Amino acid sequence: MIPGGKVYSEDDSEYTQTSVSKRVEALFLNNVGLVVTREQIIKAATNPKTGVQPENWHQRLSELWTDKGYTILSWRDWKELAPSEYIMPHTERRATAAKRVIPSKKCWAAVLSRANNCCEWVEDGQKCGLEAGDIDPVGGGTVKLTPDHLNPHSVNPNSDPNNPEQWQALCGRHQVMKKNYWDSSTGKINIEAILQSVNEKQKQAALQFLLRYYGYELK
Repeated sequence: MIPGGKVYSEDDSEYTQTSVSKRVEALFLNNVGLVVTREQIIKAATNPKTGVQPENWHQRLSELWTDKGYTILSWRDWKELAPSEYIMPHTERRATAAKRVIPSKKCWAAVLSRANNCCEWVEDGQKCGLEAGDIDPVGGGTVKLTPDHLNPHSVNPNSDPNNPEQWQALCGRHQVMKKNYWDSSTGKINIEAILQSVNEKQKQAALQFLLRYYGYELK
């Protein structure tokens, strides 16, 4: 249940778990119902031995939802939150899809060759095209390309690890975006996540469509 108003976490702990994912998970579990900021996530995700801040922390955050079944809300889900603020309202977990497979080294090399070492995400007919090592102009951080199932993992978790045609190369931002498009517990399109991700003009177009569909008079 979402609290009536924002209450910020004052957690300044050092997290020493063995992976970025486990450290971020521990941060949220220690602050259930409290607003956690981007800065707190990065601090918790930082390697406690080397002091290195991971550039893929947002992917690990997304995996708390897609792979582990937690509910993590952002400003797209709760209007009281500002960008770069997040909250875990409870610790209940949904059922998730089967364990992921990854492409073989040979398969991944073929995917990268086909992609010209660029992100293959296509939106409105335009390919993302960010190269590994670029600075993401939207999400920030250095681009690292990672393998993505062309058929969502929640629909088919058994992609052939040796078939490049079943994989694509995505930057971290578009990996997160695609994961949010599919409900891991049902394997169906997550309409709410898609509407949250589109721009204001597209949201208005969707609203107008629904009003017409349900017979409301448009002004």
